[in-house]
Amino acid sequence: MPRSVNALTVFYLALLTATPLVAQKAADHVALGIAATDARDLKTALQHFQAALDLDSMNYEANWRAALTLGLMGDPYPMRAKSPQRDSLYARAERYAQRAVAANPAGADGHFALAASLGRAALMKPTDENLRSATLIRSEALRTLAITPRHDGAYHILGRWNAEIMRLPSFSRFVAKNFLGARVFNQASWNNAVFYMEKAVALDPGRIYHHLALADIYVDRKRLQDAANQLRLVDSLPVREAMDTNYKQQAATVRQRLAKR
Repeated sequence: MPRSVNALTVFYLALLTATPLVAQKAADHVALGIAATDARDLKTALQHFQAALDLDSMNYEANWRAALTLGLMGDPYPMRAKSPQRDSLYARAERYAQRAVAANPAGADGHFALAASLGRAALMKPTDENLRSATLIRSEALRTLAITPRHDGAYHILGRWNAEIMRLPSFSRFVAKNFLGARVFNQASWNNAVFYMEKAVALDPGRIYHHLALADIYVDRKRLQDAANQLRLVDSLPVREAMDTNYKQQAATVRQRLAKR
């Protein structure tokens, strides 16, 4: 047998042997990333998810988990101030989420990560760009629920989506519906905002972020006692996720709004 054929055979045998090893190493890094997430160590979690992606760029779980981790890492930056660091984290999150959806279009978590990443980025953009993103955010959240009907995160996004649309000046909503083609804005309502966020709370009552967002919506609706009740839960629930301490601090802003009502 010619030497070149032998060399080619050895190469393909090595490739077949290496592929399962690479996949296992990537899976090990994902598992370590999940453990770091549970320990509320986002930096270490991201390092492991990135290591998995360095081995396999299309690893579905590493992509959507990295996207969510990057989004959380960007959240502590002030929303209204310019921040290249925050914007860079959000942009990376969106890229990884897009890749997760490409790797597994039938996976709920990929669509959820994309909806969450698009939603975060939209809040940092001018109103016209924000409006153009709104249809896709809602669509990805609905796709998540079509696959996993009890996905509390998707309900949270839909509750927030309705609230953010209703908080826009009426002229901005008019422009979006009539000139930007965002007819879907006709679906937005305060009733939907309350319904979806209450559903998120019901599905995971231990999640502080759901209670904080629901309190904020209740303030908008002048349901002051309901808002106060949700804020008490924000205070009393144990810290479970990496951003929970930050959410407890954000409750002060909602209390200020509540006091003015």
